[in-house]
Amino acid sequence: MSKQQPSLSGRRMGFRNSPRRFIALSLLPAVALVLAFTYYPFARGIVMAFQNYQLFDLTNVHFIGFANFKGIFSDPKFKSAIGNTAYWVFISLILQFTIGLTVALLLNKRFRGRGIFQGFVFYPWALSGFLIGLIWKWMFNSQIGVINDFLLRIGVIGDRIGFLSDPRWAKFSVITANVWYGIAFFAIMLLAALQSVPSELYEAGSMDGAGAARKLFNITLPYIMPTVLTTTLLRAIWIFNDPAIIYGLTNGGPAGETHILSSLMLDRIMYGGDYGAASAIGIVMIGILLLYTIFYLTVTRAGKLGDF
Repeated sequence: MSKQQPSLSGRRMGFRNSPRRFIALSLLPAVALVLAFTYYPFARGIVMAFQNYQLFDLTNVHFIGFANFKGIFSDPKFKSAIGNTAYWVFISLILQFTIGLTVALLLNKRFRGRGIFQGFVFYPWALSGFLIGLIWKWMFNSQIGVINDFLLRIGVIGDRIGFLSDPRWAKFSVITANVWYGIAFFAIMLLAALQSVPSELYEAGSMDGAGAARKLFNITLPYIMPTVLTTTLLRAIWIFNDPAIIYGLTNGGPAGETHILSSLMLDRIMYGGDYGAASAIGIVMIGILLLYTIFYLTVTRAGKLGDF
């Protein structure tokens, strides 16, 4: 006698009862989206970095080897952007963390109106970087800006300052706006970490005669150090990659003096249509971030400090 073939309903039930197949089908849409919108653009960008890919000459796209990399490394704007990027990330990160930690320590105490104060502190994080750049652009305006007007009224300056036209003041302006924006991130994350510190540790410190400074450096900071290291790493990467505030505030000016690598890359696309050179800048940025992350994790030993 021939073997009885399984019914159609039986095969369906077997398929549904197969955990591996069910998991694979469930993950398929997510995997497809990641491949389409993350890995494919990444791979396409690598290819374009070695091509003469000009938006206004798409009929002449061809491989040119390392010519794009040679071009950007010989460009004075690129060399200036590297220095600006290091300055922009380092100063912004130090000020954001220091002020953000101070704000988090204040918000960790109970006082009247704390909820309203928290709303004002966290508000900048709800805005887009480009919008923040536009807001500060009006505030720094040399003719009608509120900052010049305030400094004149209190007698700090005798004449209006060209915050956005003077290269020295322009760098100060974009960092000021970026610091104001990033304080909220550190305040939110560090406040959450501070609220997890057991009160018994502070009580024990008080019994040992520890003052506020000693409690901060011997109890608070060591306990929240995993959060500090993780948030610092993430914020440094975000500052490095985000050109929105610079584009909204100075558009890289005056004369390209406030360009960082990410804003210069965007500038090559928007105003030059040179996708090949822009992709080459992107590859350099990926390499810098990879080296920075490896160095940071090695020096701080963040992976051995527990879960975030």
